[in-house]
Amino acid sequence: MNNITFILEEKDINEFQYYLHERENSEATIEKYLRDVRKFMTFAGTGTPVDKEKLLEYKEWLVKNYAVSSVNSMLVALNQFLVFQEKGRLRLRRIKVQRLDALCTDRVLDKREFQKLVRTARQNGKDQIAMIMETICATGIRVSELKFFHVENIRNGVVRVWNKGKYRMVILPELLRKKLLLYIGRNGIRSGVIFRTRTGREKNRSNIWKEMKEIGDLADISLKKVFPHNLRHLFARTFYRETKNLINLADILGHSNLDVTRGYASDGIKEWKRNIEKIKLLDSET
Repeated sequence: MNNITFILEEKDINEFQYYLHERENSEATIEKYLRDVRKFMTFAGTGTPVDKEKLLEYKEWLVKNYAVSSVNSMLVALNQFLVFQEKGRLRLRRIKVQRLDALCTDRVLDKREFQKLVRTARQNGKDQIAMIMETICATGIRVSELKFFHVENIRNGVVRVWNKGKYRMVILPELLRKKLLLYIGRNGIRSGVIFRTRTGREKNRSNIWKEMKEIGDLADISLKKVFPHNLRHLFARTFYRETKNLINLADILGHSNLDVTRGYASDGIKEWKRNIEKIKLLDSET
């Protein structure tokens, strides 16, 4: 097994790109995978034989130069490339990490801090980022899923999300739905995506990150805690603490394998709605 070798050339990366497109990976995923494989190509050298030993050397180099989460992310991309090259036996094991929420308590955002972020944003005339933070935290969506929040969906109280090859419904808590309708009305948004730039484009993930950091600084909250995905974490912790329903939570977060044609019984939707209403993360006064 350790004698398996291959030579990595630019044409292999181009073919890998076509392969990822055929698999219907998102553009962001394809861009990241290609970037990560090219990083390995730079390390190994174009046109030179690659074997298990070289791959292990690369993994060691990554560990010395990057955070563990970044290392594992880059190894995922490289392993996908090895499978594509029919060299799956050379795949590298990811680094096992203890749960961050058990170790990095300085990164855990609580409800009080979240509500302070929202109040600070509104006090400084940043109504859009305030509404974005409330939307993520009240539903548990990923920041990339904000693009599915259209005027028409808000009125219905249900947003249909297609992400990572999975389809699911996002049920809006009634308080969030009302807040979003007010936001839409105040900003004269008649149709389409509601979180947009001044030129009408969808809000960029990096801009949202930057704006949140600015609000965190104004609110005097540790910037280690202030990033979009932490709002999803807060939703998940709060939902489970209030409901103890792990299956329902997995469904809401999009961790289940859902089919587009899957039907939902009315009782199931009602339970989902009841559970969503229990968590009460939003402040009705802001």
